[in-house]
Amino acid sequence: MSIIHHPVRFVTVDEEQQGQRIDNFLAARLKGLPRTRLYRLLRKGEVRVNKRRVKPEYRVAAGDSVRIPPVQLPSEGSAPPAGSQLLAMLERAIVYETAQWMVINKPAGIAVHGGSGESLGVIEALRQLPDREDLARLELCHRLDKDTSGALVLAKKRAALKRFHQALREKQLQKNYLALVHGRWPASLTRLNAPLLKNVLQSGERMVRVDAAGKPSETLFEPQQQIARCTLLRVQPVTGRTHQIRVHCQAAGHPIVGDAKYGDATLDQPLKAEGYKHLFLHAHSITLPETESFRLVHAPLPAAWSGLVSIDEEA
Repeated sequence: MSIIHHPVRFVTVDEEQQGQRIDNFLAARLKGLPRTRLYRLLRKGEVRVNKRRVKPEYRVAAGDSVRIPPVQLPSEGSAPPAGSQLLAMLERAIVYETAQWMVINKPAGIAVHGGSGESLGVIEALRQLPDREDLARLELCHRLDKDTSGALVLAKKRAALKRFHQALREKQLQKNYLALVHGRWPASLTRLNAPLLKNVLQSGERMVRVDAAGKPSETLFEPQQQIARCTLLRVQPVTGRTHQIRVHCQAAGHPIVGDAKYGDATLDQPLKAEGYKHLFLHAHSITLPETESFRLVHAPLPAAWSGLVSIDEEA
């Protein structure tokens, strides 16, 4: 893999780019740069907008002058080739596709993009699907944790990406998750407001905790059924913080089954002994902002849940 040194440059935001978060704006121009490195550039003030420091959530406006510091990046097209099995699996995972959108039922265990120790993610692999020139400019609309399965939306057109982000900002999109948690979830606990604070460890790993100094975070919960000593929940995040559902379940005293980061290894052991070793968190459905209406797209539960969880997929 060849490395190219890119000198400092200044980019002026145009009208088509306005409204993007600065971290996403930079990621589109610094392909191959690990996210941890990108956020470090922002934290240290090496990235400037109109000569000022900005936080990752800053949204660029038309006319903004963005200073992109010198960086070393892999040469264009140097993403490692995706194996035929991965490509076939992702192609089978497509649950909805139009000229503007692609929605896949992302398998657990695959990162959505490369970086932070991942050489290849869903987006890089999909761009390599054979005879699919229309995917060369495919872009992620949002993210899912590596170990979370389910509906992942990608935009094939810039206009679709902008429409998705606008609907997200205006809280018009509905994301529904299914989570299997330990214990009997209280029927009265239907809403949890708990601020979340994100820390990035020296290793680059992100850890989130409930903290009064954190950002406001809200999640809605609806118990669906009892399964052994666990509860199946339908979960709707009102805000979209990193690891929000996982940390809110932990804070409620009912960690998600199979959560190696925020869960309970002792409680996990009986199910693990039966072969259930993955994170039981699945993005079950999401609404897409079509031109004149919204479309609800479902991602069926993965086969790894079968034998333990059975639901009406269209509910």
